[in-house]
Amino acid sequence: MAKGAAIFDLTGRRALVTGSSQGIGLALAEGLFEAGAEIVLNGRNADRLSEVARALRGKGADVFELPFDVTDHEAARVAVDRFEHDVGAVDILVNNAGMQFRGELELFPAERFQALLQTNVASVFNVGQAVAGHMIRRGEGRIINIASVQTALARPSIAPYTATKGAVGNLTKGMATDWARHGLNCNAIAPGYFETPLNAALMDDPEFCSWLERRTPAGRWGRVEELVGACVFLASDASSFVNGHILYVDGGITASL
Repeated sequence: MAKGAAIFDLTGRRALVTGSSQGIGLALAEGLFEAGAEIVLNGRNADRLSEVARALRGKGADVFELPFDVTDHEAARVAVDRFEHDVGAVDILVNNAGMQFRGELELFPAERFQALLQTNVASVFNVGQAVAGHMIRRGEGRIINIASVQTALARPSIAPYTATKGAVGNLTKGMATDWARHGLNCNAIAPGYFETPLNAALMDDPEFCSWLERRTPAGRWGRVEELVGACVFLASDASSFVNGHILYVDGGITASL
């Protein structure tokens, strides 16, 4: 096994990051590229994906574009199978695609709950299963699911979202339980409150920002680039015996009352 900084080197590996046209997904894609990996971008908007790919290529990245809807099981399987056949192996999968709706639980629309389930949970199953089939045949692979501080904690107005992120945490443990024997490492990163488009409404709310700064031991919002180290660790040989783990990157919010 490599030692020192080389243990984090991802040269020669290829990473598929879902929902990677903005926010956390884009930051993780850039971070994996900087660690040496080739990047496969995913999103539903092919035009937006092409814009991001051009920007990354301008920085010297080897980038592929793989637009498909992660909530569509068959579309995910077809896209991954075709990519594996035409281009090559996906060595690292980051299941990042997600969405958020806020509202009082007793009034929460059923159709929005279903949308959260499909985007936040079914997508992890859909793409995870599609990629894992190839990884299992090769006897190795890394799957990193993006969970949340809400995997462990709840707060008012986001109960359905909390339910989906709890499911992502347990699905990650299930993946490790079923697939570790085939050489796969399946873990999750659970971000706290980060400056992302998904949190734009909260970032614009002075009352919430004040509460968050008091509630978080670090006293601030997280920056998306602060998730990169955790992702590179879980994607690299440095985490070779880490499996079924949920790594909280949250400024200490889950550590304190």
